[in-house]
Order: sequence, then C-alpha cells, then structure tokens
Amino acid sequence: MHRLAIDIGGTFTDVVLDGDNVLYTAKVLTTPNDPERAVLDGVVKVLAEGRCRPSAVSLVLHGTTLATNALIERQGAVTALVTTEGHRDVLEMAYEDRFEQYDINIDRSVPLVPRHLRLTVPERMNALGQVLKPLDEKAVQALIQVITENSVTSVAVGLIHAYANDIHEKRIAEMLKAKMPKLSVTLASEVCPEIREYERLSTACANAYVKPLMSDYLHQLGRNLKEEGFDCPFLMMTSGGGLTTIENAMRFPIRLVESGPAGGAMLASSIAKNLSIERAISFDMGGTTAKICLIDEYSPVLSRAFEVDRSYRFKKGSGLPIRIPVIEMLEIGAGGGSIASVDKLARIRVGPESAGSEPGPACYGREGKEATVTDADLVMGRLSSERFAGGEMTLDKAASQESIDFSVAKPLRLSTNIAAFGISEVVDENMASAARSHAMEWGKSMQDRTLIAFGGAAPLHAAQLAEKLDIETIIVPPGAGVGSAIGFLVAPVSYEVVRSKYMLLSAFDPGPVNKVMKEMYDEAFDIVAGATSEKIMETRRAFMRYVGQGYEIAVPVPIQKITEAHLPVLRESFEVSYRRLYGRIIPGLEVEVLSWTLTLSSPSSSLGASCIEAEQDNDLLSDTTVEMFDPFQKTMVQSRHVSRESLRVGDVVHGPALITESQTTIVVPTRFQAEVSERADIILRSKKND
Repeated sequence: MHRLAIDIGGTFTDVVLDGDNVLYTAKVLTTPNDPERAVLDGVVKVLAEGRCRPSAVSLVLHGTTLATNALIERQGAVTALVTTEGHRDVLEMAYEDRFEQYDINIDRSVPLVPRHLRLTVPERMNALGQVLKPLDEKAVQALIQVITENSVTSVAVGLIHAYANDIHEKRIAEMLKAKMPKLSVTLASEVCPEIREYERLSTACANAYVKPLMSDYLHQLGRNLKEEGFDCPFLMMTSGGGLTTIENAMRFPIRLVESGPAGGAMLASSIAKNLSIERAISFDMGGTTAKICLIDEYSPVLSRAFEVDRSYRFKKGSGLPIRIPVIEMLEIGAGGGSIASVDKLARIRVGPESAGSEPGPACYGREGKEATVTDADLVMGRLSSERFAGGEMTLDKAASQESIDFSVAKPLRLSTNIAAFGISEVVDENMASAARSHAMEWGKSMQDRTLIAFGGAAPLHAAQLAEKLDIETIIVPPGAGVGSAIGFLVAPVSYEVVRSKYMLLSAFDPGPVNKVMKEMYDEAFDIVAGATSEKIMETRRAFMRYVGQGYEIAVPVPIQKITEAHLPVLRESFEVSYRRLYGRIIPGLEVEVLSWTLTLSSPSSSLGASCIEAEQDNDLLSDTTVEMFDPFQKTMVQSRHVSRESLRVGDVVHGPALITESQTTIVVPTRFQAEVSERADIILRSKKND
C-alpha cells in the first residue's frame, strides 16, 4: 500500500510517499497565490523518486496552514454575522476583562466581522431551548439587501442559546440560501454547539471567514489530483490530531486551523511511545513559525479551545478564541524566514513578520533584501549552500552577509558574524520564553523532558533551545525536515462531537444524556465509518466542575449507557481527574456537568524502523570539515561535516559538527555529542556535566 502525505506550510510544502518500506520526501517552496501548484510539483517529485504511479496510491492525507494564514493575515471572505437582537457587539465586548492588567495601551484582536456587517433579528430562546420570542422572518428578508449591497460572500448565523434549540438558525439559513444559493452559510449550532456565547460566535465567524477559501482550494486540489490519475480516498488532518473526510473538512474548515502542526505533535507522540519517553516536548520550527507542544504519558495535551494570532507577548486573551477539538500547542512567529531588524532602543528584534517563500530570505536569490534567521544560520556556517532543501536551490551567502550588515551589523556597529549570532540568540530566546510560558500556563514544568525536534529549521536550533530550557537530550527522527507530513501517516481517522447539556449530579437524569450521546454517536459514525474500514473505538468525556467555578475539566465517562446506578462512578471519575490536576478535591461541594463529548477513532498507524529509513542519495558527502561560528569563542572554528545518510547505527559525532540531510541540518555544538540509535534516530546529548 502506498500512502501520500502533503503538508502546506507558510514557506515550504512537504510531500512524503510511504511505500515499499521507505519514505520518499520532497520539500518545495509554497506558492501562496496558487497553493495546489506547489503540491503537484512535490507530488511529481516523490512519485518519480519512488517509481510509483498515481494509480498505485491508496490514500492521500493532507494538512495545511492556509486557514491559519487567512485568519492571521485577514485574507478571508467578506463575512457577515446574523445574531439575536441586542447582541450585536458580543465580538467586541469579548470577555469584558483585560488580559494585561497594568498596560494601558493593550489592544485586542480586531473582530473578523466589522460592526456594520453584524446584523440582528428579533428572536429569543432560553437556556432550555424554549422559544421566548418567535423569529421575525420579515427582519430576515430585510437582511438580504444589506448582504448583497456589501458584497458579502459568507455568513455566520449565531443566535442566543441555539446550542439548545437550533430551529431559528436553520430557518435563517434556509431563507438566505433560497434567495442567494451561492452564499456560504455557517451555523454556530453546528460548528460549536456549546455554551459560552462569545467563543461560539467567534468560532462561527472564523469558520465562515475561511470557508469559501478552503472549499475552493480543496475542491480544486481534489480535481487536480484526479486529473493526475489519483483515484483513492482523500482525508484531511484536523487540529485535534485525527483524520476526517474532505466533505467534512469543507463544511467545517475551522477544524483544519492547526492541522499541519497537529501532524508534528502526532509524530512526536509516536516517537515518545516507541522510546518509552513519558515526558517530552515537541519542537517544530519551519520557515514561518515555531510550534511547541508538551507530551505527557505518550499523548499531547488536548483542549477544547485555543487562540489564533496572540498579538501580545504570547499572552492568553490577546488572540481570537476558537472553540474546537485541538492539540494544545503554542505557535509563534519564529521560523527560518522570520525577519530581523533593530528597534528604536537599539535591540535586535526577530519576527513575527516573515519573508515567507515570496520573496523569501535574502539567500534564496528571489529579490528578498531583509535579513532573516536563515541568513544568520548560513553566515554562521550552520547550513550547506549546496544541500539546502534537498539540493533544489543553492543559497547565496554573500547576499545574506549584505542583508545582515545593512539590517543589524552596521546599525549596532557589530561584525557580521556577531550580528548573525545575535539574530540566532534572540530567536532562540523567544522560543525558550514561549515554551516556559506555555508550560506554566498548563501547570507543567520543563524539567526532565526530552526535546523531539523536526521541521526544516528545528534541528539547527534544537541544541541552543535545549540549553536554555535545561534539557539534556534531543531526538531528531529520520525525515525530520518533513516531520509534520510524516505525522499524518501515524494519525488515526477520528472525529469528536460535543453537545452542551447542563445537569447537576444531585439531580442527574440519564434519559436526556443517553439521547444526546446517541445523536452524537450517529453524527460521528457517519464521518468516521466513511473514511476507514478498521475497528472503531469510542471515547466519552463529560466536562464537569464544582458549582460556582468558572471553568470545567474533562472527565472520562467509561460507560456506554448511563443509568442512575452510575452516579457514584461519575463522581469518582470527576474527583480522580480533579485531584490529578489540582492535587486535592473539595469535599461536600455540589458538582455539575456542562457539556458532553464523544470521539470515534480508528487505531493509530505506526511506522516501523524499516519504514523510516533515511532516503538514499547517490552523491553522499564525504566526511569533511567546515567553518562554523562558536559562540563561546566568538569566532569561526573548524567543525566536522558529515551526511546523515553515511552514518550507521552506533556512530558517534562529537561537536562542533554539522550533520546534513536532504531536508534539514543538525547542528551539534561543542558541548554536545550525537549518536545514531537502532531506530535511526539521531540522539544529541549534552556533555556539560561530563
């Protein structure tokens, strides 16, 4: 069986072909204005390398940051919001708090829907789903002219308490589609059927904002693949770490927002499980962003919500809230293409702006003039000009030196090498600071973790980041440069459904709960069963809290059909989960359930050692030396240079050294050594305590 995995990033598009117990990989520059062109270029390359015909491919897996980029860059559809009369400004009011109490200049993220396109209609439901005020259909008809006059192409419909009764939302959608068949419509009761008005409306607006873009892209890509001869299932990676059908992805594209990074987290989790590493941190650094994810007991931290585009020092509350199943990770603007400059206080500043793939860093020779992290790495001798991106492009070191001199070295009166090191040091410290902040936010520590590094730029910076986080062991898996795409190959087919159904445990009624669970099961089964023929596993959770608390916790529900006799089981499960998170329970306090979730999934796939062999290269580098900047000696030093393909199990490489492969480079600093494991991983260990 041949499987094809495709990951579109902000700078590079990665393609992996899994077949004949070998992974064939390609990394090509992303084409932002025509993303499927880069995909097809990469597909042609890996098929040629693997001598595989399109008709022999049995499954195509895909993840992309296109939805994320559209939200961050505000390049989505002209979107309107239809909501209940009197609730027009929910998106602007947000949580009615300050995420940074003592900074009087903070700004919140600007809502995706401007105020003049936030439209209201008279209607009202209560929290039980009972109609308090019927829908005014004449008011709905009046909205059509406003939508037309403002060239709106996508509408989000989010009414108060529609999670309890969606009849009014569905009627509005029916009326709009009857007059405007091409209009894209998103219902908040479908994309986020949960309590919490602000998050529900924010999620619905985000889905509506990216839906036309993603639907057009996925439709076009599917058609192009069919024209190329692919006649197989096409599944999409979701932000929750599972695979879903293309039809479901086009309906709820907001679930794809973190799909690429989620693939990397699944790869890191698989590695942690295979190596029995209970505490790990995945580090994924590409051309545009860096992603940090904590992995405990072989699983990434999962969440029901996250924020896109945190604009204030990675601070929670400064981004757009999205309420969907997601692997909890922190993403910051720190990649190989992150632009370096000097601010008004004569400090080096790196990111979040990126040179992307067009024009890219100065060294790409594509008319980019601004200094980037990749330019700094090249000047410091950390990159091979000839082997970059599998030899697809030759880097221009002179252009990098010129850009760094102009942007950083001359303004600060530094040498080119020291300025380049300064750029690298700043971006490494940005990532370390973000990792510490992320761990503290979740009540976790960085102590005794293993760093798993992948992505085109991560192995270059992994050792420096590990030192800052006091981590002693780093794992760089085979194919690290395209790690997220490889992660798609180990992800299960999975889909999660959520429903809010409030209930006190002391007044627990199993009838409504079992009814909701049956509805959720049927919805998830239709999606999962259509994408896999494997055995389907079921996971149920209740989101519970003590009465009076503001936030709930996820509690396992190990019961298929709940009866009143199971009430003690639910309470015990809550107390076990609460004690694990907070260290204690609160005796005598009433417990309530806010929402229920049900997840159906197939078993995770696996890649054995024979399935992740380093790709063959007919032009292996001999063991040579290169000059690489040593920050301790503040000068260039002779360093060993060896290709990863030439290393064998048990080989040890002492720093300073470079280990190059087709899609990335591993930097082994002076105080580290690298060893090839039995699984062909390269394991870096610190020698500072030797």
